[in-house]
Amino acid sequence: MDTISLFYRLKTYHKMIKKDIDFHFKSPDDSPGYLLGQLTTLWQRKLKRVLDPLDLTQTQFVLLAALAWLSKENDAVTQIDIANQGNADRMMVSKVLRTLEEKRFLTRKEHKTDTRAKTISLTSSGSAVLQKALTAIETADLEFFSNPDLDVSALNATMLKLINKNKED
Repeated sequence: MDTISLFYRLKTYHKMIKKDIDFHFKSPDDSPGYLLGQLTTLWQRKLKRVLDPLDLTQTQFVLLAALAWLSKENDAVTQIDIANQGNADRMMVSKVLRTLEEKRFLTRKEHKTDTRAKTISLTSSGSAVLQKALTAIETADLEFFSNPDLDVSALNATMLKLINKNKED
């Protein structure tokens, strides 16, 4: 088969496929999932630029912040507590906490009463890097979401409703 014949066959096949695909939304801009994906990509790109100089990934930052938040109320924060706080996979949390321990940002010790659990604590260097990261992230968030036409409180309320509705899926 020559190149021209192959080209026309592929072009015909492509037209058939295009017609067979039935999209619910008329445009990607009508799809909340598509828009959320685009917004998330842009937001994560901004956070990466902020966190890279601190040698943190977004996941590491989130887990350090969860640990700090939970430690305000509890002296025996466990990996499960951190996973539950961030709606995160327990195995992934364990791996990321191990990395943070290697960076000396936290310690993991045997739990006093539950031999299967580990108690997680921030180190002084972990607290210092987290404070720098919090300041940078909060500034980045304010910049990213600043728009005179945007009611951030209403956006947050809507996101919380969606999180709570879909948490158990």
